[in-house]
Amino acid sequence: MRNARNNGKTEAQLMKQTESYYRLSTLWGLLPQKFLALAVLLLAAAQPYAQEVAATPSVDAATPSVDEELVSSERHYQVARLVTKLSERAHYARVRIDNDFSETLLDNYLEALDVNRSFFLQSDIDELRRYRYTLDNSLRSGDIQPVFEIFRRYREHARNNLAGALAQLNEEPDFSLDESYVFDRSDSPWPADEAELQELWRKRVKNDILSLKLADPEKDYAQHVETLTKRYTRLLKRFNELDADDVFEGFMNTVTHTLDPHSSYMSPRQSEEYRIQMSLSYQGIGASLQLDDEIVTVLNIIPGGPAAIDGRLKATDQIVSVAQGEDGEPVDVVGWSLDDVVQLIRGPANTVVQLQIRPGGTLPGESEYTLALVRNKIKLEEQAANGKVMEIGRDGDAYRVGVVSVPSFYQDFDARSRGEADYVSTTRDVERIVKELVEDDIDGLVLDLRGNGGGHLSEATALSGLFIKNGPIVQLRYQTGKIEIHEDPIPSQVYDGPLVVLVDRFSASASEIFAAAIQDYNRGLVIGQQTFGKGTVQHLYLLDQYLPRLDVDGLGQLTLTIGKYYRVTGGSTQNRGVIPDIELPSLVDSSEIGENTKPRALPWDQINATRFRPQSRFDEILGELNREQIARAAGDPDFQALLENIEVAEVLRKQKAVSLNLQVREQEQQERRNGRLERENVRRAARGLEPLESLEGANEEDQPDVLLNQAAEILTDLAAQSASNSAVLSDVVR
Repeated sequence: MRNARNNGKTEAQLMKQTESYYRLSTLWGLLPQKFLALAVLLLAAAQPYAQEVAATPSVDAATPSVDEELVSSERHYQVARLVTKLSERAHYARVRIDNDFSETLLDNYLEALDVNRSFFLQSDIDELRRYRYTLDNSLRSGDIQPVFEIFRRYREHARNNLAGALAQLNEEPDFSLDESYVFDRSDSPWPADEAELQELWRKRVKNDILSLKLADPEKDYAQHVETLTKRYTRLLKRFNELDADDVFEGFMNTVTHTLDPHSSYMSPRQSEEYRIQMSLSYQGIGASLQLDDEIVTVLNIIPGGPAAIDGRLKATDQIVSVAQGEDGEPVDVVGWSLDDVVQLIRGPANTVVQLQIRPGGTLPGESEYTLALVRNKIKLEEQAANGKVMEIGRDGDAYRVGVVSVPSFYQDFDARSRGEADYVSTTRDVERIVKELVEDDIDGLVLDLRGNGGGHLSEATALSGLFIKNGPIVQLRYQTGKIEIHEDPIPSQVYDGPLVVLVDRFSASASEIFAAAIQDYNRGLVIGQQTFGKGTVQHLYLLDQYLPRLDVDGLGQLTLTIGKYYRVTGGSTQNRGVIPDIELPSLVDSSEIGENTKPRALPWDQINATRFRPQSRFDEILGELNREQIARAAGDPDFQALLENIEVAEVLRKQKAVSLNLQVREQEQQERRNGRLERENVRRAARGLEPLESLEGANEEDQPDVLLNQAAEILTDLAAQSASNSAVLSDVVR
């Protein structure tokens, strides 16, 4: 979502140019794209190349050679200076690139390189602290040689550690010893000396072997060694291939992320590669990915894609291996660069790719399963809003609840710019569906915005207008202090009955603007989970336009946060998001996902409220609705099963270490499986379903949408209250 202008371009033109780019840039990683990056698996291969990518380099091919000198280029010099100037002049926070910024930047860069603190020694950190007050000077002067020195030290440790890991595979570890491995060292100190560092890596290798044994116990040690040899060799090769441009791009992304999480820099090489990819057909599995500690992790699922239609792949799931076709040999992709994994996964339409998935929130080696997907185009009809009717019983009466699912805020800008009267848009689709539901005699309406990451600002304001009589919807404040007020563009309400908006932690940006407007106008109830909290506006700067006569091979592009969205009440949606009127539990961990979990996210703040006329408040009935929901949930086996699963997941999330004793790990793994099966069978028994002998026999169709059911029940309570109040009012009038 943007509303900025770019060199005279209209909002529609700018949106068309950068819509997909911002989907990437708001989530872009801190390191070079070869090392840590984001990719949207929508695109088809231009030619068959899966077998070529699947080939694994030999150990000799990745053996460390003499380190090539990392030297700044003229482009690095110009980009560093230009990004510094633009950041100080245009960023919303009016940041100053000074000693304080330099100190934070150094900490961020060291953290970005070694987030798990298993490469640098404490002595390295102490020595590199000499740059804590000079990196700002490096940016202003364009001399980034200190950055290359930091990276050389990092790569030296990486090479040594990986060479040691490969050597360690020569002898099978003793898995009967009682020792543990801390897999999450993000809050731990850096190793004090080389001996402590080597011990960390000894346990890491042992855990890698043990995880493979648990995931595939039929394979012998030699086969696991083969897998890990390829894995470590690939990682070593990646370190050796990183050049000065990769290091520079990674550092500049650390610079922009020190401003805020949604500002980013993209080099000319990556800009061009992205442009070429986005010009291809939208084909693939439909998932956004990032590289997280050497494992490809799902960020989100794209509505309308094969993964979304299948329904099993979730955000935070990890991809362990990839196979081509129905009978292809799985290729272990742990330690691969994200670019290579993307090329291996994507391919021609109507072909099968099999992914070995480790569900998010599980321990290494546990609960992995194979997911077969047919690559295909993103289906617009699957991405569009859709509706249905649910029947809910209450006090002997049957209430008809309309449900409209809105996966994204979409609009066909091409058709609109051509002047076509029937261009596709979220608002038009929802208006049509709601009118059909009203004709179907519904008693209330649930708008489901779960997983809706946003889209077009104009759609957010227009959709709000379907349910609000008139008035402002959102305020946009720029870095200059200028405030724009976006009004309801719909002249009249389409629906004025009982309304509930269902949200979760993945409801972001445009979803939050809509939910906030419904809440502020007291037009309906917002229920579910606190939303994401993405309330900032970005602007794309094509750096070549600022130095057009410079004789270098392009400067790339810079994205800066230049504005914030504010509710009509004056409170920002940034960081805090929208707090539901009635909160519901969720398996989505709000301590790991959301704007307020991102380092250096811009804070929540408030400006003056704008003039608007809310409807009567829900205060008098909100407490009663809450009590009814709590009482109902207490007797709902599906809801109770969800609470138990959340409790188990929270215990696992807090775990930062695992045993390296094979027998202990097998016993723990079996206990967790038995627990999941027992909880599922308790739920099934309460619902009158046959018990399962194993979790493999579970049917997706038997799994209820607990939160939607709760939303429909709350909506029914609200509709019943509205009907009762109308009856009382009618009696008074008579």
